[in-house]
Amino acid sequence: MHKDRKLIADTFCDVYTLLEPWIDDSFWDFESYDPEPGSICIVGRKQAFENTEKFRALSEQDCTVIFANSAEGSSTQIGQLRRLSIERHVCDGRILLLTGGRMPPEYRHMVHEHFFVRVLAYQENLQQMALWQDIFHRTHKPYQFLFLNGRTRPHRKFLWHRLREQGLLDRALWTMMEGRGSGTAILQLPREGHDIMADVTPIQTLPAEYEVARYRRAEAVQPRNNTDYVKFDVFNNQWGEIYLEIAPYRDSYFSLVTETVLEYPWSFFTEKIAKPLAIGHPWIAATNRGFYRDLRNLGFRTFNHVIDESFDEIDHDQTRMERIVAVIQDLCQQSPVEFLSACEDVCKYNQQHLRAVVEQENKTFPQRFFNFINQHG
Repeated sequence: MHKDRKLIADTFCDVYTLLEPWIDDSFWDFESYDPEPGSICIVGRKQAFENTEKFRALSEQDCTVIFANSAEGSSTQIGQLRRLSIERHVCDGRILLLTGGRMPPEYRHMVHEHFFVRVLAYQENLQQMALWQDIFHRTHKPYQFLFLNGRTRPHRKFLWHRLREQGLLDRALWTMMEGRGSGTAILQLPREGHDIMADVTPIQTLPAEYEVARYRRAEAVQPRNNTDYVKFDVFNNQWGEIYLEIAPYRDSYFSLVTETVLEYPWSFFTEKIAKPLAIGHPWIAATNRGFYRDLRNLGFRTFNHVIDESFDEIDHDQTRMERIVAVIQDLCQQSPVEFLSACEDVCKYNQQHLRAVVEQENKTFPQRFFNFINQHG
């Protein structure tokens, strides 16, 4: 209940447990549920997509409607608003938005740091986090860096090609779970008369000894062709990438993190950056301009005492990615043991700070949510 208004929530929405003490009624099938007039109704992504017309119609009634979708953010979120035909509804306040990423101010939204919270929500992850010092005790490692990629995105393909050209990909423990090309006007690599960004590239998954225990296989997943997307085969249609395994971090000196967004100017922190923060691994993030600034604004530390992080201020996306390649090349020419030692205090701090951020997010979310409702609902 909030100010004599009933709070009704989709039982499968991302924030249900955080608001449970205040929830008056719930549903799991929006199609067969009719919210009471005047109520505050939270609808998750699955129910919104399965009952789109009813969801839009609810926003025209005497209810405060919230689209709870904090597992998405930024440009991905906007794409979903457009597929649901509710972008105008969000911009004019008929539907409020709970999102996992920062968005332009015209979208009436509240950010929930869903991925930071979730990476600490599993006991298996906490057990792996307790082993973080193994990363620094093992000074001689088989790989220079960890380079994990799921779905094809332009900056992932660009970095894969450029690292390969520089002879750096052979020094990485890397994955690419989708082989299709990613030709784009944003990033281009013209070679011998055509843009190799459009080329199909090999699919590669982690060797079994580096995979999370529940997803280890005796044989690697075999794609039908190199344009497949094999993530769901690797993780049995589960969200397998949220889990931590110390082995790939222990056997590499730093992570090259390719976050979800590139050209979008609002940062989106997903499990991709949450995992090295949690496990205590040095990292370089290839993503939007200002990502480092926004992460530091949350109290995290970066590695500007040993890495030239000025690329975070570069507007031009291809120039920013090329600068990252140059930084990696420079790191690979330095003493990796000295680099690792210089990063240890920052990694230890970030792991501890992540716990504090999650504790604060869980503690303050209900009040922030109701303040958001008071302001816009």
